[in-house]
Amino acid sequence: MTAAPDDFTVSTPPIGAGDTDKFGKRRDNDTASGFLILNADDWGRDRENTDRTLECVTRGTVSSVSAMIFMEDSERAAEIAREKGIDAGLHLNFTTEFSAPHTPARLNEHQQRIARHLKRRRFSAVLFHPGLVRSFEYVVAAQREEFCRLYGREPKRLDGHHHMHLCANVLIQKLLPAGTVVRRNFSFQPGEKGSYNRAYRKVVDGILARRHRLTDLFFSLPPLSPTSRIERMFSLADELAVEVETHPINAEEHRFLTEGEILRFTKGRPISRCYAVRE
Repeated sequence: MTAAPDDFTVSTPPIGAGDTDKFGKRRDNDTASGFLILNADDWGRDRENTDRTLECVTRGTVSSVSAMIFMEDSERAAEIAREKGIDAGLHLNFTTEFSAPHTPARLNEHQQRIARHLKRRRFSAVLFHPGLVRSFEYVVAAQREEFCRLYGREPKRLDGHHHMHLCANVLIQKLLPAGTVVRRNFSFQPGEKGSYNRAYRKVVDGILARRHRLTDLFFSLPPLSPTSRIERMFSLADELAVEVETHPINAEEHRFLTEGEILRFTKGRPISRCYAVRE
């Protein structure tokens, strides 16, 4: 197995040996390891988000998308994804108001209760709220059901808008289906975050690893400078499974992904054509 770099903590065993085929699926009988996933969030949030992300997918600089449900462009985005075979996971939304005209009033009410709790103070997400157990159950179930309706299948991969899929209620209530691929916490080098912050993230990733499948490392694409950060991040994908989160609605990220600059950093390293972890 491939060892993780000394300056990053990985809460689960590395994915191990195995190359990927043209669809990004791992071949375990090969000796190469690691792959690079660029995942675009907010697919379907609105038409501009969808169209900018689609341009990146078409250019081969985005591997997969995280789809928002009950948003103004959710239906069209799902049609595009099904038609073009775009790998889509569910981007659970607890904090941004649903904008689709057919959103049930009851769902809006429950989400608003959750949003008030999560936005109340900085550390609200780490506090379990017993009074919101049924609201969390309902909001997650409704989004999973709507994803099934739009995409014709259960979501095999889940993450969260503003990373709120990692909030205490979701984890303690075990609302993410066991065996699914779930986004881990951001990966940081020593000194980038305080020791308590890093310890908490390690504990959460350990909890996730017992029920779900994770990549080895997870980063945000920005900041795009210094360039040494991007080079380092992409080079880790030579040996590890690395997810890089991107938001093509951001002009700087969109330029990076569509105007060829990204090719300076991939240096012939293939970008996965879908989101995949070893079975």
